[in-house]
Amino acid sequence: MASEARRRNMQANRSKNSSPELRLRKALHSLGYRFRIHRKDLPGKPDVVLPKHNLVIFVHGCFWHQHPGCKLASRPRSNTVYWQVKFQKNRLRDKRNQLALEEAGWSVATVWECETRDLRKMNNRIRDLLEIEA
Repeated sequence: MASEARRRNMQANRSKNSSPELRLRKALHSLGYRFRIHRKDLPGKPDVVLPKHNLVIFVHGCFWHQHPGCKLASRPRSNTVYWQVKFQKNRLRDKRNQLALEEAGWSVATVWECETRDLRKMNNRIRDLLEIEA
């Protein structure tokens, strides 16, 4: 991929209000759950916070967080050292935030980008998360 095209692709990636995150929030709302988003007072600014259920949900992009076994978690063939370090730092940060939240008494869940593509599966996953945590 040409460097200009790669730059445009990378600029299009959003850290907040991404499509997978919006799909999860829409599904939660349609199931009757109310939540807060991007709480700055919590480690990692979780994408979705359900205070009533003491649950935080992170919506991870399969590429950026290297979802194991997922076809969306490809690795770029150029500048491999940079990407290896980048992905490792992302995973370490995710783990650090998860541990801090758990120590503060929150239950932590991760929903992967690929899991948000099938509405039925995502709704079942939400129900499972909230039944376990309820």
